[in-house]
Parts: sequence; C-alpha cells; structure tokens
Amino acid sequence: MSDGRFSRGWRLAWLLAAGALYLALAAYQLGLPGLHYDEAKEAGINALELLNGMPVTAFGGATLDVAGLRLPLMVQDYIGALNVYLALPFLALSGVGVPNLRILPVLTGLAGLFLVERAVSEWVARGRSERTSEGRRLATQISLGGLAAVTLLAASPSYVFWSRQGIFVTNLMQPLCSLMIWQGLRWLRTGRRDALMLAAFAAGLALYAKLLAVWVVAPFALLAAGWWAARRMKGDAAVPSLSAGTVFAAALAFILPLLPLALFNVQSGGTLSSLLQNAGRSYYGVNNLAIVDNLGVRLSQLVQVLRGDQFWYLGGSYANAIAPWLALAALTAGILLAPRRTLPPAGLLAAGVLLSVFTISDLFVTHYALLQPLAIAAVAVALDVMWQAARPSLKNGRAWRGAVVLAVALWLALDLSATLRYHGALSRSGGLSDHSDASYHLAYFLRHNGMGAPLALDWGIDAPVRFLSQGAVTPIELFGYASPEQPDADFATRLGQFLPNTDNVYLLHAPGRTVFAGRREAFVAETEAHGLSLRRIEQFTQRDGEPLFEVWRAMPPE
Repeated sequence: MSDGRFSRGWRLAWLLAAGALYLALAAYQLGLPGLHYDEAKEAGINALELLNGMPVTAFGGATLDVAGLRLPLMVQDYIGALNVYLALPFLALSGVGVPNLRILPVLTGLAGLFLVERAVSEWVARGRSERTSEGRRLATQISLGGLAAVTLLAASPSYVFWSRQGIFVTNLMQPLCSLMIWQGLRWLRTGRRDALMLAAFAAGLALYAKLLAVWVVAPFALLAAGWWAARRMKGDAAVPSLSAGTVFAAALAFILPLLPLALFNVQSGGTLSSLLQNAGRSYYGVNNLAIVDNLGVRLSQLVQVLRGDQFWYLGGSYANAIAPWLALAALTAGILLAPRRTLPPAGLLAAGVLLSVFTISDLFVTHYALLQPLAIAAVAVALDVMWQAARPSLKNGRAWRGAVVLAVALWLALDLSATLRYHGALSRSGGLSDHSDASYHLAYFLRHNGMGAPLALDWGIDAPVRFLSQGAVTPIELFGYASPEQPDADFATRLGQFLPNTDNVYLLHAPGRTVFAGRREAFVAETEAHGLSLRRIEQFTQRDGEPLFEVWRAMPPE
C-alpha cells in the first residue's frame, strides 16, 4: 500500500479505531485500582473544595485571590494546578467520585494519542520532503508512521494504565509536549508565525504542568534552534525568518503559562528552595553525581516501560517481552537507512534519558510516562523510513513491508494481551499497597462513625480519605515531611498535644506497609510515656487479606 493507494478515509478509520480501542481499555473498571494519594492531592481535594465553597488548602499557602476565591497556584513545588481546574467541570457534571475524577486523565491520554500522530506525521513530512509541495501534502494527511505510533500506544500497558491514573503521573505533559513538537516542526517547515507561538505556549504550559517536562522541552528547543541556525548560516532561503517582534511574541507565549509558577515562588520560594536543597542528593537519597549508576537505572526503566511489567500493584506483572527488541531493531534500521530522518527523534529521546539521571525526588519509573510516547514516536518514524525504503518495485520490497506490518501487529497483540491480563488481575486484587481499594472502606468507616478529624501518622492516608469522604473527614497529618527515614525532633511534641484526649483516633499503616519510617515506634513510646495503652479498634485489608490500614485509640490502662 503506497501513500497514494492508502486513502485518507482508511487512514482516518484506522486512527479512530485505535482511539476507540484505547478508550475501551482505559475506561474499563475505572474505579480500580484504589485512589492514590497523588491523584487526590494533586487534583481531587482542591477541586472538591472549590466546588463546595470550602476553605482551600493551597499548597504552600500560595494562592491567587479572585472575587473572594483563593485559587491554588501549585499542588507541589514543581507541579502546577492545571489538573485541579481541568477536573472541575467533570466533577461538577458527574459528581465527586474516583471514576469521575479519572475521566480527565483518560481523555488527556486520548488527546495525547492524536497529538503524537500529528507530531510523527509532521516529522515524517519534514524528513521526507521539507518545504516541497509533497511535504505540504504529507503534513496535512495522516502518515503511516503516525498511525504506527497510535497503534503502538493504544493498547500499551504503560500508556493505558498510566492514563487511567494520569493525575498520579501528571500525564498532561504528554499531549503538551507532542503539541510543542508538532507546532515547532510545522514552524520550521512552513515559517508560520502562529505555529511558533503555539509551540512556545505549549512548552511553557508543559513546564507549568510539571517541571519534569524540561527533559523534552529543553532538548527540543536546542534541536530546533540548532537546525535553524545551521541552515541560516548556509543561506537556505527556505529557513523561516525571525524578527525581533516574533522573538518577543514567542518569549511572551512561553512565559505566560509560567506566571502562576513565578507567583508561587514570590509567595513561598518553594520551587527554588526544593531545587537547591535537593540538587546534590535528592529528598529520597539519590546521589545526582552518580551519573553512570543513575543512567543504568534509567535505561533499565526505559526497557521496563516498553515491556509494561512495572504494574505489580494491579495484582500481577505481565510483559510484552519483545517490544524493546523490536524498538531497537526498528531504530537501528531507520538510522542506517535514513540517518537524517531518524536521528532527530531518536536523539531527542536520548537527550531526555540523559537528563532523567538527575532528580530532586527519586528515580521513579513513573517519570517515564513522559518519555514513553516520545520513544514510540521515534520508533514510528523509523518504521515509516523502513516502509518508504522498501518500495514494492525493489527486490524483496514487499517482503520488507510485510516484516514491518508483522512487527507492528505482533507488538500490538502482545501489548493487548498484557493489558487484558492486568485488567483481570485488577478485578481480583482491587489494587495493592498505596493503590488498594481498602482506602474506600477506611473512608466509609471514619465518615459513618463520626471520626471527622483522625490523626494520620503515615503518608498516603490523608488525601484519599478527604476526597473519598467528600470532605467530611479531614485527617491531620502529624508524621512530618522533614525526612522519610525518621521522625523529626518535634514529632513527639506534636503528638503529645493530642494524646490527653482519649477520643482521638490515630491512623497507621500495618507493620510492613509503613511509608515514613519510625513514626509507629515513636507513637508507641510516646503513648507509654503518657501512661496510656493502645487499642486497635479497626483494621482494613486488601482483597487478598493482607493488612493495610489500622485505626487506634490511646486509652487509660484498664
């Protein structure tokens, strides 16, 4: 099937079918796994407060006051409040609930699919024909490379399950980075000023969504600028011109979505402080100077994300074992056949991986939710190169094209198998650990037993309970964020203020499930020092019977 014979209608039907497959897989049993702390904290709670007219618990106390409303600026030092505002219409229309909240990231993932197709198709058009009439024609149609990218993402376990809990991984970065790449390449090809403005705005908005987007934004900006400067020096008349007014307008478009981040730092200094404090050694103890070791971890995570076997907390671990090998083979073939077309997206991916060795938190595999679509896009460009190089008129051309079709079909089939098996495991487990649906039962118990202000002595309890109880239960986090390894010096003092009231209840993870270490032991010691004895009044387990949450009271000895 040449470009001419494969009609626009069939391409559109293929694209829509891939989108429908993704939606079916991503929207099924959307209430599972259980609500993760980050989902509730980084969108749900503030959205709930704004909808119900409750006092807003803004991160860092930083807000923009508009008509009596205190609008949160950020949800973490390096994560903007975009998900909060985007979640509002979904919760307002459908009510407050976990599936209701997750509709937003699922649709974000759908937008990400279509924007990856646009980015790949623009890359293909630019690489094959640049500013010729054929290039303009190719850029306006759905390319075979773009369809390959959408196909390889639609059933991918990594893409599907990270999109279902997209607030957890800030999947807003994905479509915004794809939009930036699409429009940036479009500007380089056509010189259209509006494309440059949109690319700059998407870049700024991606960074506001989460600063992690710098892994893609910075290398792409350097790549585009380098290409523009090199062609300009050669006197290429096709290179778009850059007037001072255009540069100023693009800079303004980039800065505009970052204004909330700037205002947040004026009020709290949180982002700058977090970056400086964790530059050498991260919050969770990663040595940012151990570049070789960190790179080894990140490369193994890239392979893991392509396999899709990182979702143990769904109740199993299933993999597409050949995906990394197919990706490597495609990229190698693409680079050998057409290095000028394949190296730019592959180089952008490599730059993102190199930047990922530095972290202010930890080397979490979830960070690679940002790079997975880029990896698939690079593979898709390489597949398009292979397809075009293997023209049927050439010797063995049809056989080579058959190999490309077989590789894509096999990749899709194994991804689909793994994703369906994950869904089966999830329906049995309900999610494990911090993703368990046991939190639903905990929130119900606290709400309907009048325990409206329990004391959380570990991380991961407060935000889900607040959202699931629709604000009726507001736990007080006493454990302290200073260190995840041990209680801070004031922990005992904070706890001692509440121990005299024997009506207070305390929330802990079960032994072996603790996140912030040392708080349980300090709680027991401080209770004994006050002459009280501990009584566990309820325990909540995962569906497999493994204890997860405990509810305690400190009582006078009998």
